[in-house]
Amino acid sequence: MANKYQYKVQGVDYDVEIEEVEGNIAKVSVNGIPFEVELKQPIKAVPKHVHAHVEPPKPVQHAATAPVAAAKPAQQAGSGQKVLAPLPGTITEIRVKVGDTVKEGDTVVVLEAMKMQNNIQSDWAGTVTSVLVNQGETVMEGATLVTIG
Repeated sequence: MANKYQYKVQGVDYDVEIEEVEGNIAKVSVNGIPFEVELKQPIKAVPKHVHAHVEPPKPVQHAATAPVAAAKPAQQAGSGQKVLAPLPGTITEIRVKVGDTVKEGDTVVVLEAMKMQNNIQSDWAGTVTSVLVNQGETVMEGATLVTIG
């Protein structure tokens, strides 16, 4: 049985699921991205006679994105080059839409991380084929933000 937790680190929400622990290696999922974490010491098994009551996790609600996320189907990546998030953060502004023409170096998305606004620029010239994020959405490092064909 997986344990699910919700954390907020410097204003960014993280959904963490501990899927399995074997020795000193834990298989976890952070916002849906799998990781293997090495523990400094193995977790000792809980004796069978101890019973712990665990409250089920409450869904994370982002005021700005919850209604949009529920009503919007999953977005498909367009063809072309991917513009990736260089670090985890929250999307504060989207400066392009599908069909826009961009030049190399144009800012396509603004990402807030650690209280700083980061302009995410295109490394390619072309036409925006998809925008895969919404304003207010939290993204992990390496997430595809926009594709440019």
